[in-house]
Amino acid sequence: MNRRRTESGLRWIANAYNISFTLTLSEGLSPYELLRSVGAEERHIVPLTRSAAYELLLRDEEDHISDLDFLDWEDEAAVARLTNGGFLPAPPDTIVRAGSVAGWAYALEEFHCHTGTYLAALSQRGRAFCMHRNAKGFSRVDYALHGEPVTSFEPGQPHLTNDAPAEVALGFVHSGNEVGDVAFLRFLEGELGIYLPWEETEAELPAAAFT
Repeated sequence: MNRRRTESGLRWIANAYNISFTLTLSEGLSPYELLRSVGAEERHIVPLTRSAAYELLLRDEEDHISDLDFLDWEDEAAVARLTNGGFLPAPPDTIVRAGSVAGWAYALEEFHCHTGTYLAALSQRGRAFCMHRNAKGFSRVDYALHGEPVTSFEPGQPHLTNDAPAEVALGFVHSGNEVGDVAFLRFLEGELGIYLPWEETEAELPAAAFT
């Protein structure tokens, strides 16, 4: 099953993050540069797996940290790193985890879209994309180039476009045969040649908490 997800490049994200997700791609940045660009302090960045980030997001502040499966709660240094980084004691609003692939930095968020606010800054060295699907199933794509926003649209809904049409700005035309966000992820696979391993995104990646 994991192999099929990996071979589909980016499209697997739409299934693996079936409630809500944000995928951000920034050309020419490292993961740490991406996180700093969206407001993280490097000393507060902590490596986290996806499952650890999920646990932190869904916990109640009143829960004892011993309930966290990934954490040895008696490891004072580990608890201090998470506390200083804003992951504990209250759950953060969102956690952004970042990695790199083929000359791009990528970021994944489980529910929110913190990175979308910073897309112009994330495009200083080239192109930047942000795709967000909310819990109601609506998707939005934003694209910026060299520090300037170019287009914002909902795949398959051309009347919900700001700035340049997607077909003009990117050459993307939704045929209607696939769900909009899946169609756009397939488009990015072909245009950018990005194949993001599912296994890598599940493992530890540099992560920042935002409230």
